[in-house]
Amino acid sequence: MAEAPNWKHNACGRKFVASFSGGKDSTLALYHAMNAGEPVGLIVVMEEEGRRSRSHGIPEAVIRAQAEAVGLPVHAAPASWEAYEKVFIGLLEQAKRQGAEVLVTGDLDMPAHGCWHDRVTRRAGLGLGMPLWERDHVETVREFIDLGFQAVLVTVNLSMGMREADLGRMFTHELVDELAARGIDPCGESGEFHTLVIDGPIFRHPVPVRKREVVRDGEYAFLSIELDEAGGQDVPDSDRGR
Repeated sequence: MAEAPNWKHNACGRKFVASFSGGKDSTLALYHAMNAGEPVGLIVVMEEEGRRSRSHGIPEAVIRAQAEAVGLPVHAAPASWEAYEKVFIGLLEQAKRQGAEVLVTGDLDMPAHGCWHDRVTRRAGLGLGMPLWERDHVETVREFIDLGFQAVLVTVNLSMGMREADLGRMFTHELVDELAARGIDPCGESGEFHTLVIDGPIFRHPVPVRKREVVRDGEYAFLSIELDEAGGQDVPDSDRGR
């Protein structure tokens, strides 16, 4: 029988690079890994033109502002979906040359065997750390909120019970309760929604963002977000959860 992986604790006492989407799960995993090991940077794969992240469609300026607020460098490269794996492994190898021993991700529900991240980290000669692996979904999001992280919903899948009106809402206990009542996984692990984290205990300062138009693309709706260079913040205080 194959030995169970030690993904939950692999970052303990080791240098790591974190796969970073800008959303709640990757940020919470980064928080736990930073309390256990030593971060050397963040990995972000961008869309082909390099202006937005491949995973959540976050503008490059916002991703870099998040990284600056956390105090970590970004290892970024553009890629199509076809070239994604090759580019990702290249970024892992780059981080390894800078001292990384482990890749940290925010996944909860990865299978113990046949995991994509496990395969690519092995190819790059790194270990894999998933601090949130196999955790209860509701417990995980409650912890995220209780720690003081602030996140805003920026993508919703309209075919999975989410609504266009959910875009721009802060990720609070009240929203978690509402999503559960609507029959939606409040962790969004099946792609129901994506979030953007703008503040929290590992941030030296909030990331100032401004909400723009909503864009529809098939079953998805996206809230356009841009960095507010003037340092403002148009997220409503009344909808914030601490």
